[in-house]
Amino acid sequence: MKTDDRVARQRLAARALTIAGSDSGGGAGIQADLKTFAAYRVFGTAAVTAITAQNTLGVAAVSMLRADLVCAQIDAVVEDIGTDAAKTGMLGTADIIEAVADAVRRHRIELLVVDPVMVATSGDPLLDPEAVDVLVRALLPQAACVTPNLAEAEALVGFPVRDADSMAAAGRALLDAGAGAALIKGGHLNGDAADLLLVPGGETWLRSERLDTPHTHGTGCTLSAGLAAGLARGWTLQQAARSAKHFVHGAIRGAPGLGGGHGPLWHGRERPAFGAEDTEVPDD
Repeated sequence: MKTDDRVARQRLAARALTIAGSDSGGGAGIQADLKTFAAYRVFGTAAVTAITAQNTLGVAAVSMLRADLVCAQIDAVVEDIGTDAAKTGMLGTADIIEAVADAVRRHRIELLVVDPVMVATSGDPLLDPEAVDVLVRALLPQAACVTPNLAEAEALVGFPVRDADSMAAAGRALLDAGAGAALIKGGHLNGDAADLLLVPGGETWLRSERLDTPHTHGTGCTLSAGLAAGLARGWTLQQAARSAKHFVHGAIRGAPGLGGGHGPLWHGRERPAFGAEDTEVPDD
């Protein structure tokens, strides 16, 4: 293959950037994001915000990186490799949120998925309480989509979110706050695992069978990473959301059963489906 042909082919690869914390157990954070990007045939890059010592039983230690170092990673990636979409996960502090919001503005990253990570699956806190207001003010208005679970949605909108009606109300409040769309995760409700996608002028319920398993560590990270990967590939928001929901369900179903607590998913179980169709993501 000639050099020019090789360069042209390389530029056809979709690219996605994750800005999140490192999970030493490999189930969540940048590790889950990069595995998901790879499953979607998307080239993944990362800006690490925090180092965590954790496993399926909990978080033993956390060390946040300096905000300027987080920004330096984003700058290094975007200025050379570029990115077609990005997602945020664990940001931890108000300083890091401000720095990430500034970097997103400077680099004009339009396809940004904001996963407002506040608490680990084990229950350990991952975001300073005073940083929530900064996230709403500085980062939410730049989000193409925000993906809170019920507890995170409550913290963002300031009222209880515990049923279908309040999920819809929370989604509308997040759109009013500036988000382009909201995907409210209803995994803690009774019945089927139902998530609500709200966009200006409409809403769509995404449902899947509820699986009775403790192996759900990293579901939120995987969902938002799948959404970002789909957007990076040029899919519509609805297509990317349906695909991400399908992918997470399959990854839970195929969980390898590791650890003595909330175990990780298996991101290599199956190819992601494209949008609403039960077809695999095509090779480029």
